[in-house]
Amino acid sequence: MFDSLKISDLPRQNLGILREPSSTRPTLWFVEENGVRAVVKDYSSNRFWYRNTIGRFLLWRESKAYRRLKGLRGVPTCYRVIDGLALVTEEIGGRNIEGLENEGRLSEEFFDSLQELVKNVHTRGLAHCDLKRAPNILLGPDEKPYIVDWSASISEREFRFFPLNRVYQRFLQDDLNAITKMRLRHCPDSVTPDDERRYYHRSSTENIIRSIRDKLRTLLQKIA
Repeated sequence: MFDSLKISDLPRQNLGILREPSSTRPTLWFVEENGVRAVVKDYSSNRFWYRNTIGRFLLWRESKAYRRLKGLRGVPTCYRVIDGLALVTEEIGGRNIEGLENEGRLSEEFFDSLQELVKNVHTRGLAHCDLKRAPNILLGPDEKPYIVDWSASISEREFRFFPLNRVYQRFLQDDLNAITKMRLRHCPDSVTPDDERRYYHRSSTENIIRSIRDKLRTLLQKIA
């Protein structure tokens, strides 16, 4: 799918721009082929040094995450990488959940499905690391959750040695805490006592791990 698409085709063949580029953010294009719509994350219009270092690195990492998650319901299909500078992924209809609590609350069933999806991601040895950003979670046309933007994700394999393995466990818990935070906003009665305790309580050891994690997350988000 989209095998013939070239970066040079994007300005002429797109259906619209989801996001304009900035000095560090890629362009997001809508494209279509044979009735199938996709989103293209395109670093080609970024500055030369940035696109050929950070841009290529982030796309390589994100495409690797998509390969690890291939076939998992709730994660868009990754169609291909173009010239190391653009990533073509399945378009998910619906909308992201940012500000949705002002229009109507999401159901407990939605968050149950989201939690199951996140646990399935963790089972495949990956932490998303940026679920606190509501635009990364979509409410699909089937009313099910979808997770996008895997550029800041980390794998268990990368963090397998002490003390990074402890930091990785903290990232896993943070993914789950992000869901607890959303539950508290939309359907607080669905939060279990254990989840609430994990969300609010941190030991001194956890605080040290969180400090290390926060520095790593800041670095990941700056380059992502």
